[in-house]
Amino acid sequence: MTSINNPAQGDTPIVEGAVARLTAQTVGPVLLPGDEGYDVECESYNLAVPQQPKLVVGAANAADIQAAVRFAATQNLPVAVLATGHNALSSAEALLITTRRMDAVTIDAEARTARVEAGVRWHQVVEAAAKHGLAPVNGAAPTVGAVGYTLGGGLSPIGRTFGFASDHVHLIEVVTADGELRTVNATDEPELFWALRGGKGNFGVVTALEFALFPVSRIYGGGLFFSGEQASEVLKTWGRWTAGLPDEMNSSVALLQLPPIPEVPEPLRGRLVVHVRIAYVGPAEEGERLVAPLRAIGPTLIDSVADMPYSEVASIHADPTSPIPIVDRSALLREFTPELVDTIIAKAGPGSDSPLTILDIRRLGGALDRRPEPTNAVDLGDAAFSFYAVAIGAPDQAAAFKEFLTGVVDAIAPWSTGGRFVNFLGDSDATAEGIAATYPPQSLKRLVEAKRSYDPTNMFRVNHNIVPSSNG
Repeated sequence: MTSINNPAQGDTPIVEGAVARLTAQTVGPVLLPGDEGYDVECESYNLAVPQQPKLVVGAANAADIQAAVRFAATQNLPVAVLATGHNALSSAEALLITTRRMDAVTIDAEARTARVEAGVRWHQVVEAAAKHGLAPVNGAAPTVGAVGYTLGGGLSPIGRTFGFASDHVHLIEVVTADGELRTVNATDEPELFWALRGGKGNFGVVTALEFALFPVSRIYGGGLFFSGEQASEVLKTWGRWTAGLPDEMNSSVALLQLPPIPEVPEPLRGRLVVHVRIAYVGPAEEGERLVAPLRAIGPTLIDSVADMPYSEVASIHADPTSPIPIVDRSALLREFTPELVDTIIAKAGPGSDSPLTILDIRRLGGALDRRPEPTNAVDLGDAAFSFYAVAIGAPDQAAAFKEFLTGVVDAIAPWSTGGRFVNFLGDSDATAEGIAATYPPQSLKRLVEAKRSYDPTNMFRVNHNIVPSSNG
């Protein structure tokens, strides 16, 4: 019996005969480093975290995932999962399961539900639901994977109106560490159902989700872009404006430094700008009235806020859709004060020489503060705003970016709750301390107990890991 071991991939050998048997059991490809198609199969959205697993399985169906998990158990390999890689961590030393071939979306218009497979991206769900005048609680970026986003809670452009995406999940199909395909919901294995909704990929490989859709066909939405020189005034006005907003009004603001490339609208190229995002779930006339104080700040570079079909919701944030190298940090904020704005401007405003591409602040509250029934593991505590900062650049810049981002997060600490949101935890924050800050102590204890029940050997640890031990 021979074995395969790439020194760059670690010391644990993979038995060659076992790989052949796995290949015979799967519809999708099974690839080792050096095999044709391996690099393409491992492609991820975040180029700063390359995927170089010991073995990759391109799952075509749930049975492929079961076979891969059982193989990993026999070979004592951790399992990583990749749909799009927006929030991926390094899969070195692991068996990587890619799910992009599992991309079916089924809409039940009468029941107002969607069933999505593991590799589905949000634009697919938005487009399919829109044909029936319905909308999901989707992510801002159209290429984000629906499953990973939802397992981490899911903070939507319409989240203040409808809550977190995970609040509306009805059913989850998941392959657990024993290789079994389970169907879980509020009555069948309710503890696993609770943990999966907010606990990310710690408890198995989700093969499909079923969740609610809402009768939203149009919104009043878009962006107001101001010059960077107005950043202090815009941020302070926006902060005051967010107080007392109705749940139907969703908004965020970002400092953007966009590159001078043709894909960027000419007024925004190569300069610092302030982007106020609006998604009002209601009549355009009322949305226009509510937004008037922001328009009164002064002239805009671009004003795209208008009545729009919900199918165009991705245009509000206009996030990059092509793979890019991302270094990021995040925090949750108790409040958004003029003093905090002054700190942000000093770190990332005009004349600061900030390397940040995006500094994003989102208004929370509304339905995001209301606990769903049945409950789930998502809990942002007393946070009123989220803070998320991103630097984009060459790999050799990553260390400098991380140092700068740490300085920014330290500077805003007086306004931070100390908590974190798991979907905004990049690789720098995916630590034991970061996880402990993501969940209240009682929730973390409950998650550890679920982990001990469903993944006692921590097979699923290439993630925002919850360790199956009392001191986890």
